[in-house]
Amino acid sequence: MNTGKGNGLMGGAFAVLLVAVLVGVYAFGKRAEAPASAQTPPRSAVQAAGVPTVPAPGMVTMLDVGATECIPCKMMAPIIEELRVEYEGRAAVLFIDVWKHPEQGARFGVQGIPTQIFYDAGGREVGRHVGFLDKESIRDTFAKLGVR
Repeated sequence: MNTGKGNGLMGGAFAVLLVAVLVGVYAFGKRAEAPASAQTPPRSAVQAAGVPTVPAPGMVTMLDVGATECIPCKMMAPIIEELRVEYEGRAAVLFIDVWKHPEQGARFGVQGIPTQIFYDAGGREVGRHVGFLDKESIRDTFAKLGVR
């Protein structure tokens, strides 16, 4: 025989869950409506938190925006490290983990990871790619930007 008490508990749990979701949606919406200055910390605060200066002043720069735990990002990691060493002093090869620094995804307009953003020596964005990018494609882009 069903006394209906189980249904009451289920209904109460559902109501609590619904309220929690609505509060979360409201809070997220308020955060999204905040002025950009409230969402993005000042540049000095970002640098202090371990995020590199992008683009590197006076250098051709490639920024890889990703996460250390994302599979295609993991595939890019050894390539990024090899290129960082290979181009040291000639081009900056930088990485930002947007899972550790989520505000940086919005700062750079990243919609998917990994994303590689290329800057010329004057600091202007000259190209971007979303997804895994092989070493030769990056080298080709550097060559087009005058890095030898």
